[in-house]
Amino acid sequence: MLYITDKITIEEWELSENFTRSQGPGGQNVNKVETAVELRFEAERSPNLADPVKRRLQRLAGRRWTQDGAVVILVQETRSQARNREIARDRMADLIRRASVAPKRRIATRPTLGSQRRRLKAKASRGQVKAMRGKVETDE
Repeated sequence: MLYITDKITIEEWELSENFTRSQGPGGQNVNKVETAVELRFEAERSPNLADPVKRRLQRLAGRRWTQDGAVVILVQETRSQARNREIARDRMADLIRRASVAPKRRIATRPTLGSQRRRLKAKASRGQVKAMRGKVETDE
């Protein structure tokens, strides 16, 4: 079981792990040991996530979201399969935790009269500086 928040926990049957050989340097260890972890979470079919959380998760996951509604996280940072598995589960939990927080609605406000006047004054003074950059005429 993967603990996310007080209200959200992911069951083991919703997660599937696939182990492959890592890419990059590592000597013979790379060729022999399957240390890379691909953690797959069937988010679309999960009964533990509400629909708004699923939509936010899809937006946050980006290209890690597959067409069949799963989130796939690939970790191959360390030479230890157990450590990579731990990192993948932490990342999945963090992603779902971020998706579970509803964004605050922005309240539209108007600029104050003082800020409008300061902005216009700054624009006018900037325009004067630029107007002074013309050719200098000498009286000879």
